[in-house]
Amino acid sequence: MSNWDLMMPGMGLTAIGLAGLTLAYSGIAHTFIDGLHALTGLTMFVGLIFLSAGILDGGISTSNRAKATTLVILSIALGFGMFAFTMNTSNYTITIAGILMAIAFPAIIIAYLAMKHPAYLKPVGSIVGIAAATGIIMWVAFGFISPDTYMIPQQVAIEEPIEEIASTGPIFAITILEGSTQQGNPDYDPDVAVVPQGYTVEWTNADSLVHTVTSSEGFGETFDSSMIDVGGIFTLDTTDLEIGEHEYVCSLHPYMVATLIIEAPKEPTKITIPEGAAILEEGQIFYDPEAIDVAVGTTVLWENVDNTMHTATSGNPDSGADGVFDSDILSTGDTYEFTFTDAGNYDYYCILHPWMVGTVNVE
Repeated sequence: MSNWDLMMPGMGLTAIGLAGLTLAYSGIAHTFIDGLHALTGLTMFVGLIFLSAGILDGGISTSNRAKATTLVILSIALGFGMFAFTMNTSNYTITIAGILMAIAFPAIIIAYLAMKHPAYLKPVGSIVGIAAATGIIMWVAFGFISPDTYMIPQQVAIEEPIEEIASTGPIFAITILEGSTQQGNPDYDPDVAVVPQGYTVEWTNADSLVHTVTSSEGFGETFDSSMIDVGGIFTLDTTDLEIGEHEYVCSLHPYMVATLIIEAPKEPTKITIPEGAAILEEGQIFYDPEAIDVAVGTTVLWENVDNTMHTATSGNPDSGADGVFDSDILSTGDTYEFTFTDAGNYDYYCILHPWMVGTVNVE
């Protein structure tokens, strides 16, 4: 018959150890996890030894009480064990399982020999002990010197988020028109876009279906927007785009075809604030030229060659600045650039000398 005086503490210690291991390796016991690992592991191993000795003392019992007790213990052990090894956050589950088996099996063998064949206990125990010690030493040694140095803490590289650098170039807007999915309808507006290199082209999907902007050359090798959702925007920086014609299509509706023409960057159109512009007198030139006609997409540059400070601020002295552009204060030798992307007449003035006025007509 089994020795219940040994089995009862064995069952208790084993259950406590399993519960502790479950708490530790499931990530619940963060504050004392290392200590809990060692304590619960040792408790469970001692419990297994007691349990094995109790079961084997006097022979394996076949009574109903022993069968019921064994079934309960196995259920508890399997339940906690499965939870500990499958529902945990540890990266060392396989290692822990190996250590448990490496200690549990020799413990059961030694307990069996102690009860049934005590004469073989010392030699077999010595062999098992030496084998276990050799295995542990080799495992640790190989962990330091093998190609897979698993015993050495590995430094995890932290990937820093890549910040998208917004293009500072002027925007050239193209619209994907509503109803463009119907073959023959207007699709991209403008259908032929002439854009100076360095501009940012911005396509806006105003249709009720998704579209793409895909270069015909290499079917997307030059540029490809992927899917542009309804109301979505795709931007393309043309700084590194080759000068010349680039045909593009919608890969979902290949009959939607348009052309993007990249031109060499143009020199900005220059307006000079001449010397003496701050003096209000007849015949004095304030901005040279005072009125200028330019095309949409033209960059205008104001240069202050006067010996006092000035501004180029959109609006007029009566109603004030309208917020379209503002150079802030331009000291002697300073310049200011602004690109006109919409047609219209743009009046501007100097907020320091409001009699200084000029006009840019964009066609």
